[in-house]
Amino acid sequence: MADQPSSAEYDTEKLPELLPILPLFDAALFPKMVLPLVVMQRESVQLVDEAMAKDRIIGLVVSKKSEDKTTPDQQDLTRVGTSALILKMAKTQDNRTQLLVQGLSRFRVSAYEDGKPYLRARVKLVKDIEKQDNETEALMSNLISQFARITELSPGLPPEIVQMAKTIQEPGTLADMIASTINSTPEEKQTILEIEDVKKRLKVITRLVNHQLDILELGNKIQSQVKGDMDKSQREYYLRQQLKAIKEELGEKDEAGVEIDEYRVKIEGKNLPEEARKEAERELDRLSRMHPSSAEYTVASTYLDWITALPWHDSTPDNLDIRKARKILDDDHFGLEKPKKRIIEYLAVRKLKPESKGPILCFVGPPGTGKTSLGQSIARALGRKFHRISLGGVRDEAEIRGHRRTYVGALPGRIIQGLRRAESNNPVFMLDEIDKVGSDFRGDPSSALLEVLDPEQNFSFSDHYLDVPFDLSKVMFITTANILDTIPPALRDRMEVLTLHGYTLDEKVKIANRYLIPRQREAHGITAKQIKFTAGAVRHIIMGYTREAGLRNLERELANICRGVATKIAQGRKKSVTITVDDLHEYLGPVRLTSETRVRVTTPGVATGLAWTPTGGELLFIEATAMKGKKGLTLTGQLGDVMKESATAALSFVRANASALGVDEDFFDGHDLHIHVPAGAIPKDGPSAGVTMLTALTSLLTGVAVRNDLAMTGEITLRGQVLPVGGVKEKVLAAHRAGIKTLILPAWNRKDLEDIPKKVEKDIKFHFVEKMQDVLAIALKGTKSRSGAKKKRNLKNTRSRAVGKKRRKK
Repeated sequence: MADQPSSAEYDTEKLPELLPILPLFDAALFPKMVLPLVVMQRESVQLVDEAMAKDRIIGLVVSKKSEDKTTPDQQDLTRVGTSALILKMAKTQDNRTQLLVQGLSRFRVSAYEDGKPYLRARVKLVKDIEKQDNETEALMSNLISQFARITELSPGLPPEIVQMAKTIQEPGTLADMIASTINSTPEEKQTILEIEDVKKRLKVITRLVNHQLDILELGNKIQSQVKGDMDKSQREYYLRQQLKAIKEELGEKDEAGVEIDEYRVKIEGKNLPEEARKEAERELDRLSRMHPSSAEYTVASTYLDWITALPWHDSTPDNLDIRKARKILDDDHFGLEKPKKRIIEYLAVRKLKPESKGPILCFVGPPGTGKTSLGQSIARALGRKFHRISLGGVRDEAEIRGHRRTYVGALPGRIIQGLRRAESNNPVFMLDEIDKVGSDFRGDPSSALLEVLDPEQNFSFSDHYLDVPFDLSKVMFITTANILDTIPPALRDRMEVLTLHGYTLDEKVKIANRYLIPRQREAHGITAKQIKFTAGAVRHIIMGYTREAGLRNLERELANICRGVATKIAQGRKKSVTITVDDLHEYLGPVRLTSETRVRVTTPGVATGLAWTPTGGELLFIEATAMKGKKGLTLTGQLGDVMKESATAALSFVRANASALGVDEDFFDGHDLHIHVPAGAIPKDGPSAGVTMLTALTSLLTGVAVRNDLAMTGEITLRGQVLPVGGVKEKVLAAHRAGIKTLILPAWNRKDLEDIPKKVEKDIKFHFVEKMQDVLAIALKGTKSRSGAKKKRNLKNTRSRAVGKKRRKK
């Protein structure tokens, strides 16, 4: 063993410019402190041997990586280290070298040098920044007293070390001595080593000393509490008592223990399904081992709140009195026979077979036809809870299935949330606006709805948050939509579609008198004696101020009148008011809508068609005119490709059958034709205007005006056949609202008249046709108009002049 004098003989203010660097693992050396080391790596042993042969001064730098057989890289070493003097060195038989080193001073590595198998670095001396003042003395005094308390509570520290600390006058040396003595991590010691400001170093060490002192005092207190009850032969009992004392000290017994007991009682009393019970008990077991302040504790407790709050077996008894249910449906809504009939059928089946599954209905119709309110009425008729979910604009699949618990703030989907709010596992669920569900990078909600709305699958619906199956087979799902086209076919196939068409004039009058007017009177604080509506006034509001398939605008106009009457009554100007047709201008302004058919269909080349829109049926006026040109066809009015093709087909039929229709075949050689569909700002498409376009062209070329009380719809072929179209009921109701008396429909659409109200069938004369010749025979029946005869003479004169010019050229 080789010995060397202490560091007192060396000048700590001077360092060699180039120091051999020995990496330290899990330890740190402070200046003037002594540290034993064991060197095993071959390169490090060579470093020690060469240092012993010279001045015995080496550099010690802490490694950021754990110890292994290889020498750490430069980037793995800290930049601040301690120069040390090797006091003693001894070699063992297993090629290890034992050292006893004493710190000299701090240094900062400037750069590493190559040339040796071990690390060497150019270093720069780091001096302490000291400032002797009252605060420094106070920090030193407090640190010594706290260190003395640590020494008392730590059997491994000798009492003499406190006396040694009291004799140290330099604040930097005192800080280094205590930092090297207390139980702290190598990272914390390295942090202290890198602090040049002595006052700041004292403050950091004070915090570490206080932390260790708190731990020692708490451990001593726990030891004192447990010692009296401990049996030395029962180690397990000791550990449990110690854990119990820790929890009591932390204040967890009264809160966490009681909460866990409450969850356990809820789980036992809820009678959960087997899989849900196992998951709840597993989560409760995890919760009992967590600290209440941890984030996972909140996640687990929220999950248990949800799983114990769901109505796993809670149902509301169905009202199986069919007469009473029918009365409730009739009281709430006028008409709507098909949906009402379907609900009564469901109740009848439920009465005969209680375990039958709930239907999945889809109400399709224009806005304002009562789809959503009908769902509420169904729930009241069945005696069930009602919950509505609006799907308009929903684009995230998690809205239906929920988020997984790995996400912060995760919650179940809207289905499970709705069941919790309903507090019943058999409510009426209204999925509103299902045709407006979107999709993006977050998923496709309509695909998630496939399981929800499938009776063969929804008995085990799995929400991502719950992660256990929930039975949805008892839920009665009702969806609403304005159109079916945007609903995916797979989803549409799972639903029973019931169409809610628009209302007729008579139906709107009855609904207004029975439901809308009383509701608006109540909303505006007016009694039935203070405001009355004549039958003519209600009809005039419907025909002159609204044009819709539903009832929303009608209710708004009635609200406008009620507000005006309420103002007069509140001002004392009137005690009661009877609204007549003459009074409507005062409250609603001038009439907004008038019948256009008799005004617009007065000249040849104009015909009235019918169109279907998501808000109901509409009249469609088609105009045709001719001018000099060369066989051109112009189409305007924002027409789609299908509608343009219908116009081309209509013109081809007229040209092919010109002689049969009484049209000069040479006329097309010198003229261009223009077909326009007014309301040019609105896009239009579809094949059902083919019949109307052909009729308008024939009317123009023959000079015979189309009857002004007639409308038509149907697709045509080049052979003149009339093919069926859709939306017949909406189109018929629109024609009836506009005062049309005669209607031409394809013969194949005769079956669609079953849904037409009897009053409408009585007011309109229907013609069912198979050939285009039949359409023209009905539409152009009658005498030629004066303007039409004059126009036809002008066309003939134009043709004669064109033929004369042609002959002169020859």
